[in-house]
Amino acid sequence: MDNNNLNVDPKDIELASKAAPKDLKEEEPVNIANEILDWIESFVFAVFVIILIFIFLFRIVTVDGHSMDSTLSDKDRVIISHLNYDPKNDDIVVVNSSVLNKTLIKRVIGISGDTVKIDYNINTVYVNGKAISNEHIDNTMLDKGMFDPSFKISDGVYEYKVPENSIFIMGDNRNNSTDSRTIGFISKDDVMGHVIFRLYPFKEFGSIK
Repeated sequence: MDNNNLNVDPKDIELASKAAPKDLKEEEPVNIANEILDWIESFVFAVFVIILIFIFLFRIVTVDGHSMDSTLSDKDRVIISHLNYDPKNDDIVVVNSSVLNKTLIKRVIGISGDTVKIDYNINTVYVNGKAISNEHIDNTMLDKGMFDPSFKISDGVYEYKVPENSIFIMGDNRNNSTDSRTIGFISKDDVMGHVIFRLYPFKEFGSIK
């Protein structure tokens, strides 16, 4: 075989290496209208996905009132999750109250089968005989004589046996809260979800305990 047939002119190699893609194929003109339309479609799709997420996984709720001071304040905006949620003690929940015909946000004190005892004399709440923390409570609880007397077991002491499929709720601002002490137990079916995050005010943005 003649090796001279394999020789390539160095100038041809140099020209080929400098060739840009636009030299090999004519560049298509940019269609601004199509670019804008693609961007709008992507934006609409993203918004649609976010809406679906909030419909099926999360909701944004605005706190109304001071019954959860100082954990949550009036006009705070929080995110609640409701997918496959089963209430647990110490969760902050949003419920529908058929008695008051309004939505409430409170803390779960007892769940089905629990015995909740409130002793106003020593500012203590017991669940199944164990005192729960007062870390969320700013003021000493007062027995204002407005609670359901059928649960009163002695002077200043009330005891509640939480029925099946129900929860017992109280506000952290216990002296300014309409809750299970006056409106009774809440059905699990009326629980909209539990609070997982605070959106507003921005200075308190973050998770909630």
